[in-house]
Amino acid sequence: MSTGLIALLDDIALIARKAAVTLDDVAAQATKAGAKAAGVVIDDAAVTPRYVVGFAAAREIPIVRRIAIGSLKNKLIFLLPAALALSLFAPWAITPLLMLGGAYLSYEGTEKVLEVLFPHAAHAHEAAIGVAAPDPQAAEDAKVRAAIGTDFILSAEIMAIALATIPEASLASQAAILATVGIGITVVVYGAVALIVKADDAGLAMSLSPSAAIAALGRGLVKGMPYFLTALSIVGTAAMIWVGGGIILHGLEGYGVTQPGHLVHAIAHAAGAAVPALGGVVTWIVAAAGAGVVGLAVGAALIPIVQTVILPLLARVRGTKAH
Repeated sequence: MSTGLIALLDDIALIARKAAVTLDDVAAQATKAGAKAAGVVIDDAAVTPRYVVGFAAAREIPIVRRIAIGSLKNKLIFLLPAALALSLFAPWAITPLLMLGGAYLSYEGTEKVLEVLFPHAAHAHEAAIGVAAPDPQAAEDAKVRAAIGTDFILSAEIMAIALATIPEASLASQAAILATVGIGITVVVYGAVALIVKADDAGLAMSLSPSAAIAALGRGLVKGMPYFLTALSIVGTAAMIWVGGGIILHGLEGYGVTQPGHLVHAIAHAAGAAVPALGGVVTWIVAAAGAGVVGLAVGAALIPIVQTVILPLLARVRGTKAH
């Protein structure tokens, strides 16, 4: 009896040790996968705040919360099963799907550039595709939908990068690692976004402090945050374009069309070599600019196609379904 109990306890201890090792391995692999996707995570954090700019302060955190919940759904309900299924049954489909996502990011980013450079043309395009919102709640809903749509593309890129770092893992381990990466990145990104959009409120509270230094810092935050948010909105738009262009360049290389990507890399490395003290920074900036040119070209080509071909077809399909 006692021998059987001891054997049972030994088995339980062995299972517990194996579980601990597995959890440690998942955590290590998730950290590695998250680090590989760091560039897209930064872009995600830069893109999101622009969807909150322009709303009342009381709506900022609720909007961020809605987008964060949508982001979790994107990653855990849609993208994680899809990534595993594609990895098992149709790995060939991952690249074209990512390229479609890159085209979407390029289109949306180029729309924002069009709005700044040619506001009348942008308003005409918006009227044609029917994006004008009739009331504040509809405007908020439209912004949230747009943010979740953009997050879907960025999250797909994050999950694809994470999956590529663990090709030899079992299906269960892949699922656990992707879920850990998805939850962790969502918490980090949207926690940072919430801090950013509420920094001016924190600054206002600090400005009332009896400490002169804290009060001065608070006033600086209040005065500086509008400029910071504007700059972040610009960076977010640029990030959409260069990430979209980068995804397209990488996808083309996968299909043997290497010349555009090689040209961008060659120019970037030459620029970095010309400034040895800042070689890495200059190389990254020039590479991002090259990807941005590709993204702008794709986005500019898609704007009339979306307006005159894609949306009329969607409207016809919806009308047929309604009928």
